[in-house]
Amino acid sequence: MISVMFVGHLGELALSAASMATSFANVTGFSLLAGMACSLDTLCGQAYGAGQHRMLGVYKQRAMLVLTLASVPVAAIWAYTGRILLLLGQDPEIAAGAGGYIRWMIPALLAYGPLQRHVRFLQTQNVVVPVMLSSGATALSHPLVCWALVHGLRMGSKGAALANAVSFLTNLSILALYVRLSPSCTSTWTGFSRDAFRGLAGFLKLAVPSALMVCMEWWSFELLVLLSGLLPNPKLETAVLSICLNTNSLAFMAPLGLRGAISTRVSNELGAGRPAARVVMLLALAVGASEGLVMLLARNVWGYAYSNEAEVAGYVARMMPVLAMSVVFDGLQCVLSGVVRGCGQQKMAAFGNLGAYYLVGIPAAFFFAFVFHLGGMGLWFGIWCGLVVQMLSLLAISECATDWDKEAVKANDRAFTSSLPQDMST
Repeated sequence: MISVMFVGHLGELALSAASMATSFANVTGFSLLAGMACSLDTLCGQAYGAGQHRMLGVYKQRAMLVLTLASVPVAAIWAYTGRILLLLGQDPEIAAGAGGYIRWMIPALLAYGPLQRHVRFLQTQNVVVPVMLSSGATALSHPLVCWALVHGLRMGSKGAALANAVSFLTNLSILALYVRLSPSCTSTWTGFSRDAFRGLAGFLKLAVPSALMVCMEWWSFELLVLLSGLLPNPKLETAVLSICLNTNSLAFMAPLGLRGAISTRVSNELGAGRPAARVVMLLALAVGASEGLVMLLARNVWGYAYSNEAEVAGYVARMMPVLAMSVVFDGLQCVLSGVVRGCGQQKMAAFGNLGAYYLVGIPAAFFFAFVFHLGGMGLWFGIWCGLVVQMLSLLAISECATDWDKEAVKANDRAFTSSLPQDMST
């Protein structure tokens, strides 16, 4: 978000190009890696709850192999983003700028997978303070990194793209040192093992549905930016939709923390996690309502944080009421998805997300934007419809379609049948 803010003050075209590049990067790369890493929420969490601590390190290494291999074709695609966007009918100036921006994000892609693995490795052990401090330190230093690269070294928007890699690497280095040196990780990280090469098929069996679950949701939001490029005045529409997406991502951070907590609790203790899920849902509702209120109060000034253009800021102000409404439902679905991940029901949730966004959300967005001519506001209102359906489907999965006693048995079996021989003997 900070990187886009810096680019926004370089001009409307630079903001539109960076926004398009960021959306393309999220769709083709970051969402895929984050989704596959989410399989560790289930595997590491259940192994830790079953006392098979050494398996956390093995799962982490398996994730390293899979995510590294997945990053190679993604990086190749990013190298030709400009041409791909032209084939998709995007504005030539925006496509050219996006192609240049995303090439400088390739180092960030290579750091993102390892960072996600370390975060989930620690989180599933209930080791959250180092993650919080590391993320906080990186967030505080990121504006300085952006300024140094964008203005100090005069790299412009390319510097903002490269700043993401610097921050990811900083965060990763801190967490890697903690895992290596902290006594709290001695039982879960015992070094590299050849056992990581075994059971890759079983890992992929959960990693692929996890990726689909995340991608079905994430892609639908980023697709709004691509659709905005087909509206009249694409530079304005793309810039404003990007600001809305960044604002939504910022508001998503609080529910994301709650999701991590509930996912860990459910995966560590499946049965005991159910009452906690309801408490966290109420907390997510309160947080979402508070964030929505702040958005409404700040709607007339928020756009200026991203752009000096009065037209952009005014459009953002008109979008804020719809965005505030969607934040509430986004927080609720985020917490429910944590429950689903904790019990390993990613496959069912992936189908639910597919129906919610691609049978309801995206068609509704297209209808409101291009048939009713509501522009960017119509796009966002359509995705809000998908959010509501997604929340209801996740609620049905967690409360009606999950046999919690059966899931407890499956979690125990998964932890022990995947464990190393030396674990079984202890």
